[in-house]
Amino acid sequence: MRFGLFGGARTSTGEQPSDSQQIHEFIDYVLEAEDLGFESVFLVEHHFTGFGQISAALNLLSYLAARTRRMRLGTAVTVLPWHNPALLVEQAATVDVVSGGRLDLGIGRGYRHTEFAGFCMSMDEAEARYQECLAFIRAAWTSPGRFSHHGTYWHYDNVVIEPAPLQRPHPPLWIGANSEASIVKTARDGMNLLIAQHGTPEAVGTKIAAFRHAVEAAGRTYDPFSAGVTRALHVAHTAAERDRQHELRIRFMRNVQDLSLPPSGPVAGNHFQGHGDAENMRRMTETDALIGTPEEIVARLKVYEAAGVRHMLLMDVGGSLEALRIFGREILPEFREPV
Repeated sequence: MRFGLFGGARTSTGEQPSDSQQIHEFIDYVLEAEDLGFESVFLVEHHFTGFGQISAALNLLSYLAARTRRMRLGTAVTVLPWHNPALLVEQAATVDVVSGGRLDLGIGRGYRHTEFAGFCMSMDEAEARYQECLAFIRAAWTSPGRFSHHGTYWHYDNVVIEPAPLQRPHPPLWIGANSEASIVKTARDGMNLLIAQHGTPEAVGTKIAAFRHAVEAAGRTYDPFSAGVTRALHVAHTAAERDRQHELRIRFMRNVQDLSLPPSGPVAGNHFQGHGDAENMRRMTETDALIGTPEEIVARLKVYEAAGVRHMLLMDVGGSLEALRIFGREILPEFREPV
């Protein structure tokens, strides 16, 4: 099993540090993770949160490209409806070039009501904007020369995108998918899979099996590291620490839910439709998050490994260097492949 980092988020605990301080602390966190053996970092893209989530992921990845040596550098995800596709594909290709071909471009439609409202954009347009932007990205990275694009939202005449990415035909594209139909479509479209942060190991295993079957049915060789599973990580040695980490996780989930739902409440298909009240959030945290002693976390991860998980992305919303070091020194060696 291989491990990476996910998110880049911070939560407000007491006196909130400045954004610049948070970013520098996160950079140190990523560099330490690479030294400990983590193999990737996937950054979110979020706006207007008020609690320090990463907003300019590709900019930060450009800096990390210069500071890291081997880690894969990913987005999870870049929200296509908000971006000019020509500028986005230029920025992404630049990260791929300066990193020596280490970019993983995760893409998505977006799900937070407050973000679309802040951009003065209707969520009803999200799917159409996403599909048009994705079509442009594919054309930009596969056209042999200049090309034109005339869609509903963007228009370009006789353009060539520079630079070309180092990875050919382009960096891996990742997309979050949860239903069987969307997982199968992800495989048929030749994309890698990001699995939602919630669900039992058995449910996750079923999704990975469906993805693998669809990849092989499309005539391609399945790469077990092309499916990433994200889980919250909190090392806790005592009952009091465990309770505190549960509360931290629930507070984070509540913040995200408040930012995600429109004033009228949940709507069909919303990312946080089923989270509900604090009791349900606590139950989900007990089921899904990796909270406990190193021995308990190893045991939980072994269950995921047995279910077919080979690529685990870990999110510690508190960004604890101590917990990261404990994981790197006491947990990660249990999953290293024999040399």
